[in-house]
Amino acid sequence: RFSTGQGTGLCTGEFPERKLLIKTLEFNFTNVSKHPDGITLMLVAAECGLTEEETENWFKLRNEQWRRAEGLPPKEGSVFE
Repeated sequence: RFSTGQGTGLCTGEFPERKLLIKTLEFNFTNVSKHPDGITLMLVAAECGLTEEETENWFKLRNEQWRRAEGLPPKEGSVFE
């Protein structure tokens, strides 16, 4: 089972490589794009050693977490939902 304790779907644990993985994903989420295009997703996945599907799922879960923190509905769509 993979879990960060923050709902992002990946394990942080005590492993330095996992911490670097989360740091890389968070950097891309914060500084590059919260909604990466196909090429960016592919590059981030390759950098992290994840599949594109795993990376896409991480971004989806992280976006839901970010939206909740901003007081928005967790799923993308109208803010009036």
